[in-house]
Amino acid sequence: MNKNYYAILMAGGVGSRFWPVSTQEYPKQFHDMLGTGDTLIQKTFNRLSELIPKENIFILTNERYNDLVFQQLPDVTKRQVVLEPAMRNTAPCILYASLKIQKENSDAVMIVAPSDHWIEDENAFTQNVKQTFEFCEQNDALMTLGIQPTFPNTGYGYIEFDKSSNQDIKPVNQFREKPDYETAKSFIAQGNFLWNAGIFMWSAKSVIKAFKSNQPELYSLFEAGIEAYNTDLEDGFIQENYAKAENISVDYAIMEKSENVFVLPATFDWNDLGTWGSLYDKLDKDSDNNAVVNAKTLTEDATGNMIRSKKDKIVVVDGLKDYIIVDKDEVLLIFPKAKEQDIKKVLQNVKEKFGETYG
Repeated sequence: MNKNYYAILMAGGVGSRFWPVSTQEYPKQFHDMLGTGDTLIQKTFNRLSELIPKENIFILTNERYNDLVFQQLPDVTKRQVVLEPAMRNTAPCILYASLKIQKENSDAVMIVAPSDHWIEDENAFTQNVKQTFEFCEQNDALMTLGIQPTFPNTGYGYIEFDKSSNQDIKPVNQFREKPDYETAKSFIAQGNFLWNAGIFMWSAKSVIKAFKSNQPELYSLFEAGIEAYNTDLEDGFIQENYAKAENISVDYAIMEKSENVFVLPATFDWNDLGTWGSLYDKLDKDSDNNAVVNAKTLTEDATGNMIRSKKDKIVVVDGLKDYIIVDKDEVLLIFPKAKEQDIKKVLQNVKEKFGETYG
């Protein structure tokens, strides 16, 4: 394997739309959401290790998940776990990890990948990433993988690429915010729009240069710790300075401001597993179109439901259509799939009424 290949595996999110399974103390990336025997972070780590040396996969997460990372990825070392002492969106943590990696290997090229996405054809994923790495080794480029849209989804941002390019890797014209339905339809009709999956590739040199140019204050904050990185002094510097960072995404911080941005239209099937409905879409269904994880079910006049319980629990459902039914310890959620975006709001109401322990 190429020792210059690195990964930053993003594992700090809470995934509140997967409540009650995903909670602040135990978020979705540490759960076996698909019922496969592996948690999402384990599946992602294994997928990346097909191309990248295991010791070069860095896990970027919040301090509170440190123990969970080591429980689920017993092969990783303390060096590989990069802890955020405060929630500051994706730009600060990516810059911090990139400076650490560049100090270790100035020739590094890396992928930044979410820990909780579903990817069908893992061989195609590996080939796509290898192609982008080779491009990033030869060019000063900020790269992303774009997903071929299959319908006018209003829940994703879009990437507009240069239609005139006949290369596999295409220059990006602009990033577009999550559109309304009619705008999404027009994007798809134009043929040069891709879903933004939040998967990035670049060399350490290129990404740090982009931060220096576009986010000088953020760059100065983290560059000041360069002597401390990868030493015993690092934790002290980060504890003192991390919370001073601006709360900003990597998209806003550098991708939307840079001229040297490219996209490779991905050749694999992808889902961000952002909601119970998106999980339902990817699971096998029974003869009544119910998707079941862990439970033993007895259903009557019940169709299109997402049903999840602890292992081998018997769940009887009669007369429900298109519902999310999730049984977890002290919480039972029975909620219309059509209203799944409101689960975040429901969680807030539950916390207010019954206390923080339920979220």
